[in-house]
Amino acid sequence: MLSNLLQEDRTFEPPAALAADANLKAEAYARAEADVEAFWAEQADRLTWTQTWDRVLDWDHPPFAKWFVGGTLNAAYNCVDRHVEAGRGDKVALHFVGEPVDPELSGTRSITYAQLKDLVSQAANALTDLGVETGDRVAIYMPMIPEAVVAMLACARIGAPHTVVFGGFSSDALASRLEDCQAKVVVTSDGGYRRGSASALKPAVDEARAKAEGLGHTVAKVLVVKRTGQEVDWDDAVDVWWHDAVDQASTEHTPEAFDSEHPLYVMYTSGTTGKPKGILHTTGGYLTGTAYTHWAVFDLKPETDVYWCTADIGWVTGHSYIVYGPLTNGATQVLYEGTPDSPERGRWWDIIEEYGVTQFYTAPTAIRSFMKQGREIPDQRDLSSLRLLGSVGESINPEAYMWYREVIGGDRCPIVDTWWQTETGAMMISPLPGVTAGKPGSAMKALPGIAADVVDENGDSVPNGSGGYLVVKGPWPAMLRTIWGDDERYRDTYWSRFDKQGFYFAGDGAKKDADGDIWLLGRVDDVMNVSGHRLSTTEIESALVSHPKVAEAAVVGAKDEDTGQAVCAFVILRDSAGDGGDDIVSELRKHVRKEIGPIATPRQIMVVAELPKTRSGKIMRRLLRDVAEHREVGDVTTLADSSVMDLISSGLDQGKGED
Repeated sequence: MLSNLLQEDRTFEPPAALAADANLKAEAYARAEADVEAFWAEQADRLTWTQTWDRVLDWDHPPFAKWFVGGTLNAAYNCVDRHVEAGRGDKVALHFVGEPVDPELSGTRSITYAQLKDLVSQAANALTDLGVETGDRVAIYMPMIPEAVVAMLACARIGAPHTVVFGGFSSDALASRLEDCQAKVVVTSDGGYRRGSASALKPAVDEARAKAEGLGHTVAKVLVVKRTGQEVDWDDAVDVWWHDAVDQASTEHTPEAFDSEHPLYVMYTSGTTGKPKGILHTTGGYLTGTAYTHWAVFDLKPETDVYWCTADIGWVTGHSYIVYGPLTNGATQVLYEGTPDSPERGRWWDIIEEYGVTQFYTAPTAIRSFMKQGREIPDQRDLSSLRLLGSVGESINPEAYMWYREVIGGDRCPIVDTWWQTETGAMMISPLPGVTAGKPGSAMKALPGIAADVVDENGDSVPNGSGGYLVVKGPWPAMLRTIWGDDERYRDTYWSRFDKQGFYFAGDGAKKDADGDIWLLGRVDDVMNVSGHRLSTTEIESALVSHPKVAEAAVVGAKDEDTGQAVCAFVILRDSAGDGGDDIVSELRKHVRKEIGPIATPRQIMVVAELPKTRSGKIMRRLLRDVAEHREVGDVTTLADSSVMDLISSGLDQGKGED
C-alpha cells in the first residue's frame, strides 16, 4: 500500500462570476451517474452527425468497445466546415506565431475558419492525387506550423488515419513507426525553427524511408513544406513540394461521412523499448470526448476566448487540445512554433499579452523552469487577459501550482490540473473550474461521465487517506480501441491486471486524501520500497520543491544493502539561490524529514544544472537510477539534450552530493 504522507490544506474556490456562468455545473455529476449512456449521447449531440447512431455503447466483447454504433460523421467537417456554414467563417481559428521575431522568417499569420476550410480541402485533394485512399495511413513529421494541423485534418477528411511523429524523434524512431503502420505517404517540411536556428527535418525522413525499405516497407510519396529554405536532397520520383501540390489544388472538396468507429489516428507512445506501441483512436467517440472535455474543463466561450495550449502536435495533447477538441468547439487559439525562452525568456508572456490569451494550458516542467528564473520576467508583462490556467503531463507540485496561480494567474485564475493519457484520448480527472474548490497538487475527481477510483492489489476501493492503483471502472468514448495490429498486447497491457473486475489500468499510482480527492503519485514503477514502506517519488519531489531554494527535483530509488532501496534526489536550484550555500544538502534533507518524515530522508542529494528530459518535458528517471546506482547510463536517444547525462555523471564526483 502506498503511504499517504504529504498534507495539503490550501483550497481555492471558483471565482463567483465564472461559477455563475460555467458551462458545466455541479448537477452534471449526478446526471452522468444516473444514466451514463444518456449523458454521453448528450455530449455526442454537440457534434454534427451525417447519420445518428443506433446504439450509444457496444460493450458486448470487453475490453473492445464501440461507441455511437451505426452513426456516421466526418471529423474535419466538424472541425471546420460546420463553423463556416454557420456564418462564422471570418472568425480566427489559428493565430500562428513563428519562433523567429524577424518578420521575414517568422511566418506569423492569423487563419480564419473559412481560410482553414480552403487549406484543408486543398490538402485533401493533393493527398488524393498522391494516391492516398480511405484507410491508407499517412505519417506526419513536422514542426509546429499551420500545415501540420492542415495535414491532420486533410487526412481525417478523406478517411486516411494519420500517425504524427514528433519532430524531435530520430530517423530510427520514425522508420519503426512508418514500418509498423505501413505509412503510404509522409508529410514533412525542410525544417523548423528551434532556439533561434533552423533545424532540419527532411534528412531524417530520407534516412527513415531508406531504413523502412530495409524492413520491407516502401513509402510511396513525401510531401514537403518549405519552411526554413534549407538545402534538401531531392528524389523526383518520391518527393513533392507542398507549394506545388497543395497550393495549386482546388478548394472544392466534399467530405465523406465515415463510421463512428473508423480509425482516426495511430499515436505511438514515447519512451517504449522494442516494438513501438501504436495507440488506435477512432472517430466518433474520440471527437465526442475531446470536444466535451475542452468545452467543460476550460469553460470555453468561443465568442470571446483566446485559448493557447503549448504542447507539440507530436504528442496526444496536441491532437486532443490543439486540433480536435478546440476546433470542433469553434475556438480561436494560438499556435506557437518555438520554445518558451527564444529569443528571450519572456516570449510566452509576450504572446499572451499580444493576443489577449484567456486560457493557457502547459506542463509542470515548463512552470518549474519559469519558477527557477523568478517572477521578474512575467511581472513585466500584462497577463490580465488570463481567466483560467491548465496543467498537463504529470502531477504539478503544490509549490509550482502556487507560483503558477499567483505569478501567472494574478491570484485570480482557477487552475485545472488534468490527468489523462495517450490511451485515454481525453481528460479523465480534473477540477471543473466553475464547481471545484481546487487544491494545489490534486487532480481532484473524475469528470462527469468517467468512473475512476483508487484500488488495492485485489481491486477493492481504498478508504480515504490511503493509496493504491488508479483505475477506470468502465469504458468511455475517447478510449483507445486497441494497439495497432496487436489486440493481445492491448488486452495484456491495460486490462489483465484487474481482468476479473473489468478495470482499465495503465500503470499510475494514486492516493485519496481525507476528502476523497485524488492525488496522482506517478508511475507505479516510480514507487520505492524503503525499509518496507512504499513511498512515492512524486511526494518526495513535491517536498523538495516546497523549499524556497529549489525549482525542480527528480527522485529515484537506488539499491541499498540496509533498506532495500534508498531515496536519491537530483535538484535544480532557483536562480535567486545561487549555489545554495555550503549546507544546502543537509538543509534539504532536514526539510524532507520535516515535510514527510524520517523514512523519506534522501540518502543522497545532488545539485544539478539540468535534468534529463524528453522533448515533451518528461523526466527520464531510469537514467537517473543508472547514475545513482553507478551503472553505465542507458539509451539517451529520446532526450532533448543528451549531454545533460555527462554533466550529471561528472558532477557526481565533484559537486554537492552527499551530506
